[in-house]
Amino acid sequence: MPMSCGQSGKVVGGRRLAMEVSNYTRRIKRGDEMCCGVAAERERSRHSSSCRLLPSGNDGATEISDTLSCGRHDVLQLSEEFQKLENDPAVKLVIVKANGKVFCAGGDVIEYYRCLHRGEWALATQIYQKQLALDYLVATYTMPLVFLINGAVMGGGAGLSMNARYRVVTENTVFAMPEAAIGHYPDVGASYFLSSLPGFYGEYLGLTGARLNGAEMVACGLATHFVPSKNLILLEKSLYEVDVVEPNTIQGIISKYTQPVLLKEDSVLHRLDVINHFFSKQTVEEILSSLEHENATLKEEWITKSIRSMKAASPINLKIFLMSVNYLLSSFSLFLRVRKGRFEPLEECLIRDSRICAHSFRRTVSNDSLEWEPSKLELVSNDMVEKYLTKIPEIEGWKELQLPPRDMREKGLRAKL
Repeated sequence: MPMSCGQSGKVVGGRRLAMEVSNYTRRIKRGDEMCCGVAAERERSRHSSSCRLLPSGNDGATEISDTLSCGRHDVLQLSEEFQKLENDPAVKLVIVKANGKVFCAGGDVIEYYRCLHRGEWALATQIYQKQLALDYLVATYTMPLVFLINGAVMGGGAGLSMNARYRVVTENTVFAMPEAAIGHYPDVGASYFLSSLPGFYGEYLGLTGARLNGAEMVACGLATHFVPSKNLILLEKSLYEVDVVEPNTIQGIISKYTQPVLLKEDSVLHRLDVINHFFSKQTVEEILSSLEHENATLKEEWITKSIRSMKAASPINLKIFLMSVNYLLSSFSLFLRVRKGRFEPLEECLIRDSRICAHSFRRTVSNDSLEWEPSKLELVSNDMVEKYLTKIPEIEGWKELQLPPRDMREKGLRAKL
């Protein structure tokens, strides 16, 4: 995920420090722009403890959001900015938001493609590890961190935001982990936050790439608050003006603008018992077969879409994902499992993602590109999937992901169901 930061500040009315520390942007194939701004609440004196963030494009705002070229340096810059704010005693609160209709979606595919095209898979892995380290920093942040997700959040954007303490969504929010459809698997810690969802809903999301709206994200626990987009500016102002920054205070402020979630009649969350029945199966083949059998007699749109998505996705990456969220119970059967990510710390999930992606970049087993390889689920053996968990000899330039010791907060995912 290409990222970059910069900062600009000005005094407003002699009392407030207006400051926007931004931003990461990327262009995907359609040319959409995505960026994120980080606003830090600074204590200028005993009686003036907050700043005011002025969104880009508004009159009087300091606009510093640019379209940036893809590069690992952007990830490093944002990581350094987060660390600087965390260690600044004057900073009391950090808010992450987007400039535009998309919060954040996808990873640094252009940078990875360039590395792999040059045969530099180890360098691609190092870049990816920097992204995982940033996700871990955000998940273990020691001060209040509020994500305002008013738009699409997918893939790498989900990895960055889903473990933050406060995850505010709106009617404009769309969540998905569609990696299997493009020859990858739901990574960046997805085995951690998806395995925490009710029942086997996480398996459903990862295997089908299904999209959720803001209300559904709150209902299943991926988001903490639903705030109508028209109230976001008021919420921001209230957060900037608070004098005492404590969890109960922030929770109370956000709750003032929160709206009860109402699931649509056709929301799949109403069918969670059926999802559990299908997606608790031991293998991807059994899940798909049970869906097809059910669809033959009872045609429901969500089942039809699930079958279509899974059949179009990369077979080996579907199996890699199911492996990553489950725990091996038997040494001779890869798919006799309980939910692995639920019992593993985040750092273990990220280390596993680093290994799997290194093998993917290295083309150890598969060469998924324009056509899936292997092309069918039955051609993907247990040994092939297990290979992705093994270490690569360091002589080839690969090193295990190293994460600094940090205290991990209790999992913040709480379903409202």
